[in-house]
Amino acid sequence: HENRECRIDALAQAWSVLSGVASSERAEAAMDQVESQLISDDERLVRLLTPPFVDTPRDPGYIRGYVAGVRENGGQYTHAATWVVRAMAQLGRRDRAAALLDLLNPVLHAATPAGCARYLVEPYVVAADVYGAEPHVGRGGWTWYTGSSGWLQRVALESVLGVQIEEGEVLVVAPCIPDDWPRFSVEWRLPGDRTTYEIVVANPGGCSAAVVAVTMDGETLVPCAGRARLPLRRDGARHQVEITLGEGGTKA
Repeated sequence: HENRECRIDALAQAWSVLSGVASSERAEAAMDQVESQLISDDERLVRLLTPPFVDTPRDPGYIRGYVAGVRENGGQYTHAATWVVRAMAQLGRRDRAAALLDLLNPVLHAATPAGCARYLVEPYVVAADVYGAEPHVGRGGWTWYTGSSGWLQRVALESVLGVQIEEGEVLVVAPCIPDDWPRFSVEWRLPGDRTTYEIVVANPGGCSAAVVAVTMDGETLVPCAGRARLPLRRDGARHQVEITLGEGGTKA
């Protein structure tokens, strides 16, 4: 149709992966399109959609009330951007997931004088949106009120560092970190309890594809499908966990 308008939308693409609706081939293709059309490393942006709605024959609703590149109309909508990181991790794109997490880090938006002059909002809180069109590319939008901060924390912990509870009974550690990360550590406390897991993850061979060795309190555990599965103990104690990454294993 001559009036049909085609746009790529980061939210739709990410959720096609996270929901499991897309086949593996379509999931990979969807995130390839997000990479090529919506992510700008130089501008530190993951745009919600492109191009913005401007003088369009069809009415997309309230988002056209924003000028081009602001909020949902072609800017970075940070909720959706965090889900893009989560989708990248779910596809096992280890190098890219962590790099995009850095891209969203508000501190790094203002790491230089030029960055501060461009970003213009508090770098110690997450902005709900970042402008995506000239002359305000890279300027932060609404801060303080957004739930994007919670999603950014969850994606960092659960999707990149790979620490999450499964069915309330097992603590799973399945990192999705770049091969050049030598190690990281997490001190994780069971919600509503004093039980603490001190987790050290080492990557001695420069390959973070899978968990290949696990110990908990000195006891050797067997990795399962490239993941560490730790018994969740509600005993108020501190538990020492050592995990080694390497080649092999398949993350299910």
